[in-house]
Amino acid sequence: MQTKQVLTLEDVKKIAAAAETEAILNKWCVTIAIVDDGGHLLWLQRLDGAAPISSHIAPAKAKTAALGRRESKVYEDIINNGRFSFITAPTLEGMLEGGVPIVINGQCLGAVGVSGVKSTEDVQIAKAGITAIGG
Repeated sequence: MQTKQVLTLEDVKKIAAAAETEAILNKWCVTIAIVDDGGHLLWLQRLDGAAPISSHIAPAKAKTAALGRRESKVYEDIINNGRFSFITAPTLEGMLEGGVPIVINGQCLGAVGVSGVKSTEDVQIAKAGITAIGG
């Protein structure tokens, strides 16, 4: 039997705090979502001023990144490069840049999804959070 690493509540709080700090330093109003490796929501935080729709988009981006074990931008690129039928892929709703998997020692533990600013800035916030736990 194999041993599986999992995110603890302490890990999730560290990720969320670092992501929030990155957003606040840049004056970005966003929603931050953190999911486990199965795409189940562990944390949702909508900063003051973030658009209400971002509270739906951020978890979808995170879920897509966790289930796919890759950044959600990969799926956006697939669609933008003409494979429009990929829109029908089951279970994937957040096929937009801004979902980043949490990979530690080669194992995906979950993902962070951010929504509210430019997609590259969403990724910057997500990666800042993941860095807080050594990812």
